[in-house]
Amino acid sequence: MTPHDSGPEQPGHLPVREDRRLLVAVSGVLAFVAMLDMNIVNVALADIADGLQVSAATAQWAVLGYQLPVVALLLPAGRWLDGVGTRSAVLLSIVGFGSFSGLAAAAPWAAWLIAARLVQGAFGAALFVLMPVLAMRSVRPELRGRAMSVPATLGPLGAVTGPAVGGLLLDHFGWHAVFLVKIPFCLLALAVAWHAMPGDGRLRRPDGRSLADALLVAAGVAALLLALTLASHEPWWLGLVFAAIPPLWWWLRGPGGRPVTGVLRLSGLFRAHGAVLSLGAGFAALHYVVALHLQRDHGVSATTTGLTVLAFPLGMGLAGPLGGRLADRYGARPVAGAGAALTAAGLLLLLPLGEGWAPWELAWRLALAGVGMGLNGGPTQALVMSAAPVDRLATVGSTVQLARSLGFTLGPALATAVWGLAGPDNGVHAGIALAAAAACLAVPLIAVPGRSRAPVSEQTTDAAHI
Repeated sequence: MTPHDSGPEQPGHLPVREDRRLLVAVSGVLAFVAMLDMNIVNVALADIADGLQVSAATAQWAVLGYQLPVVALLLPAGRWLDGVGTRSAVLLSIVGFGSFSGLAAAAPWAAWLIAARLVQGAFGAALFVLMPVLAMRSVRPELRGRAMSVPATLGPLGAVTGPAVGGLLLDHFGWHAVFLVKIPFCLLALAVAWHAMPGDGRLRRPDGRSLADALLVAAGVAALLLALTLASHEPWWLGLVFAAIPPLWWWLRGPGGRPVTGVLRLSGLFRAHGAVLSLGAGFAALHYVVALHLQRDHGVSATTTGLTVLAFPLGMGLAGPLGGRLADRYGARPVAGAGAALTAAGLLLLLPLGEGWAPWELAWRLALAGVGMGLNGGPTQALVMSAAPVDRLATVGSTVQLARSLGFTLGPALATAVWGLAGPDNGVHAGIALAAAAACLAVPLIAVPGRSRAPVSEQTTDAAHI
């Protein structure tokens, strides 16, 4: 059997007999909606607090209630999804995500809202894992760069457009609309997936060992995320980092964690995951610092700030499809490395700017960095997923999504810390330097191949080391 033969169908394996581009589009829509939900609710927190008559701290859990299970359950979801039917998992995840988004919109009190968001986040974790798997399994190997560029580009675009979309909905329809806006997208994705995806197996219940592993990982990652998210307001929250160590250590040493780390070692994927985390941190830190500096220090209006920062996702959206095509023609690694280098160059060019930033001076540099991110996203995803063993695609998909999510969380937390250490006069430049350093770190991590401890064989999805 060759590496591209489908062989006997396994649970969760969707053999590629013909390109299903509609399913690639579905993965992009789901990536956009799931990442949109990460940020769209932030702008509505004050209205949620007033509408449900709760404190601002309680309303914050409308955001954390989604973000925590999404990230905390990524690894357990990946391990579980490797052994179930992809079609059944996609349909169930879409239905659950959309249904509980609707329940969140209908919440009459805070406990209802938080509970709905927690369950929605659990389904969101499954969607995050399934997006790259669905895109990769829907096309032939020679088209993977283009396919992977769709969710890799639309996902971050959803994240950066979330506040703007949320603001428009809030002004015209109220806070309930920020939850309802995702339901039409879910219905569209559900209809396409129902008709276009072939049957490939059923779901199965997680066993006791899987549930125990999920609890360990969820406890550790949730403690880590809470520490990073809340420490900017109350530094003592950093103590939760120590609470994250025991459960994660027990999981890594146990039967649930060893297969995950083993796959990453055998496929040589650690360097690529480091690049994904670094670029995610730089991306998030940059947006945090720039938006805060323009509005707080220079009195730039929210509209002008939004339009200026929009240069980054605009460049990213334009370059994303090109990155996929170039990767299919010239190889994923050189294109991914060139994209990371362009992102680093755009961020480094921000450092010489003085205190008086003109929006246009900022915008073209952000656009250059965005072009780099667009060129990098799809090829990096294709590189990682092509090196994964065929029966561990969902596991590897979950680890790369976890790396990106941790980067998005770590970036603003580190930017806040270095801003405070550098003081008000030098804080903005320290934050930008941090973002640029993170992007620069990603260049050698993705451009230079890592060593794989095992030769590529029939167990991998493609004949590519990473």
